[in-house]
Amino acid sequence: MMYTHFGHENIIPFNGRPYRSASHMDSCLLENMWTVVKPEDTLYIVGDFAFASTAKDDDWLQIIFGQLPGAEQHLVVGNHDHAPTLALPWTSVTHLTEVADSGKTSVLCHYPMITWNHARKGALQIFGHVHNTWTGSRNAVNVGVDVWDYMPITLPDIERRARKMAVNKHWKDVERGLREVNGEH
Repeated sequence: MMYTHFGHENIIPFNGRPYRSASHMDSCLLENMWTVVKPEDTLYIVGDFAFASTAKDDDWLQIIFGQLPGAEQHLVVGNHDHAPTLALPWTSVTHLTEVADSGKTSVLCHYPMITWNHARKGALQIFGHVHNTWTGSRNAVNVGVDVWDYMPITLPDIERRARKMAVNKHWKDVERGLREVNGEH
């Protein structure tokens, strides 16, 4: 899981990304993806796949998309995902999705949320959008490349990071009466 901003020159100085250019960033991110995502894996892009909004970008988008690893590629729509990106041959395109893995549910949305389906049962909320301004909390984790060393992240790694994070200070405001969050009191 990750969000990338392929082709976005301004994201480099905006987030302090360590790349010379967007094309350098794109090739490094793709190489990192192939290091982690195996051919049989499922890849989720949690919004902001690429910075492209016009028909002239169609060929470039197809080239980037064609280099993605995994057996399936899913897009959870972000605010920079315009018509050309949405038209790519994704396995699915949604604004919110639930993913079950090893008996655990995660809720994916580009935007961080304060509560979500199955939150009381320990479901993690996985988001992007905020770049490197907030890594998340015990039950909501930012999967942006800016906070994961520009690498995609697996669900087990997300769960490990979540256990080390503080509970969101607003959790008790939205999930009243809940005494336990992901195994912690």
